[in-house]
Amino acid sequence: MTKIDSQEKLRDIYGAPIEIAVAKCLSALDPHCKHFIELAPFAVISSADNNGDADVSPRGDGPGFIKVLDDKTILMPDRPGNNRVDTLSNIIDNPKVGMLFFVPGVNETLRINGRAEIRTDPQLLDLFADTPKPPITVIKITVDEAFLHCAKSLMRSKLWDATAQIDRKTLPTLGKMVKDQTAADIEVGTQEQTDQYFAASIAGRG
Repeated sequence: MTKIDSQEKLRDIYGAPIEIAVAKCLSALDPHCKHFIELAPFAVISSADNNGDADVSPRGDGPGFIKVLDDKTILMPDRPGNNRVDTLSNIIDNPKVGMLFFVPGVNETLRINGRAEIRTDPQLLDLFADTPKPPITVIKITVDEAFLHCAKSLMRSKLWDATAQIDRKTLPTLGKMVKDQTAADIEVGTQEQTDQYFAASIAGRG
């Protein structure tokens, strides 16, 4: 087995990128990107600390929960949660982030790379005042790159295909899995109590 450890070796295998794959990369949001974000109820954000240790976090709410401020700026609310603040902690150390936006039923996705900062400006927080759970902070992201990603991965995975969904009973409940994973001194209680704890957490703080 040969390790690919240089850009030259990588390009020897894959060749040059397809011309349109390079040309479609934008330095700001165009109307199509803005519309995609307005329709998206779900996104993931990737970040890394100063050591390069990476993290990815799912974020979701109603369509358009991430707001477009202008051609170069989007705003993501950070609402009360479990207080791990992995993403926020990474942003303080390293502002570079990547995002992937999903719209249910649409196999294409939108990718954004940029620089993030954590804000508590009242005028930014007020933009989310009409939501049931106002954010504690707002993640302000300056867009460096934006481009639409082709449908291959979602089509192959059948992500939106209801016939491809598994029976939920195939996996234990979240409460059961976390109870099995955690140390005895931080157990919530029985499996049922743990399930109730996470259900209450989602309802009250998510």
